[in-house]
Amino acid sequence: MFAIIDTAVIPFLNSLYGAVGYLGVFIAMVIESTLLPLPSELILPYAGFLVVDPNAVEPLTHGPWNFWVVVVIGTAANTTGSIFGYYLGAKLGRPFLDRWGRFFLIRKHEIDQAETFFARWGSPTAFFSRLLPGVRSVISFIAGVAHMPVGRFIVYSTLGAIPWTIALVYAGTVLGSNWTQIRDTLRPFDTLILVACLAAVVAFVWWRLGHPGVRRGPSEAQG
Repeated sequence: MFAIIDTAVIPFLNSLYGAVGYLGVFIAMVIESTLLPLPSELILPYAGFLVVDPNAVEPLTHGPWNFWVVVVIGTAANTTGSIFGYYLGAKLGRPFLDRWGRFFLIRKHEIDQAETFFARWGSPTAFFSRLLPGVRSVISFIAGVAHMPVGRFIVYSTLGAIPWTIALVYAGTVLGSNWTQIRDTLRPFDTLILVACLAAVVAFVWWRLGHPGVRRGPSEAQG
């Protein structure tokens, strides 16, 4: 897993940031916020690393990378991507999830619960979901399906993105050049970590699909 980060994700971010600087951060964060697998847990800390790298030059301003500029751009990009996800959910709506949700491991009763929850706790949901890895990438779509008022969604989604963005950029400044040392320490465990992650994914999918291959008693089959 870490090898993929080394050989694919980091070179991609390095090339993107090296070519268009802050605009690269914006592009990467918009991608992350529109349900695509490019985690902000790498996008923002790597930008934070450039903030404290004395040799890093931001290509658009031709000056050093600035912490608060990265935070503002990351937050704005998160909001932009979230709005896209929201309108996608509003456009496709409940019929899309009813028909195709099972292919994304989303079950009907969970859609019912999401709509009920948004109806009652919409604003706090939009805020706190931005602080949860994984959930933060899909909550915009669900908010659109639930037809949460778009103005309220944008405000609370943006407010929730601010502390998340600050924390990740700051983590990158703390990590700094120690990334190489940490990678050297973890490299012998790459295979073990990858196998453990794959096993967890397989187990999760098997559980979400209703334990296929396991015989059930008459009472379980009826339920």
